[in-house]
Amino acid sequence: MSEPTSVTITRTIDAPSKDIFDVLSLPDNHVAMDGSGFVLSVDHGDRITASGQVFTMNMTGDHMGGDYKTDNHVTGYDEGKLLAWQTAPAGTQPPGWQWVWELTPLGPDSTEVRHTYDWSNVTDKDLLSKISFPLVSEEQLETALTNLAEAVSS
Repeated sequence: MSEPTSVTITRTIDAPSKDIFDVLSLPDNHVAMDGSGFVLSVDHGDRITASGQVFTMNMTGDHMGGDYKTDNHVTGYDEGKLLAWQTAPAGTQPPGWQWVWELTPLGPDSTEVRHTYDWSNVTDKDLLSKISFPLVSEEQLETALTNLAEAVSS
């Protein structure tokens, strides 16, 4: 059996998809939403409005030897429905992992939120020997969804 190359979690949040998307599409909100403990602050990043944008985050983690920055290249955008980005050490091209947020309205005040952390496109053997995927656990993704639900309700 092959090793998994992604983690997906789904939760219903009692809020309109527009409100959830508004929180997700502003990089400043990612610090409070983070369930991994890696995200420290936004270095720069305007509201996400299209694929092709890049936002930069200040991060920390033993896997990178302490503090570092990431450039997040927006690869998927469908207003109110989808946000996706590939993450890379600042100043480099993404090595293949991505974060995907999919929103499905279940009614005017309820949305199914599907959050995927996918490293299936990481092919660099040196990177794969240095980093043990997944860097973020299913439990940490669950925490991110809890934080998102709290951010939308406040």
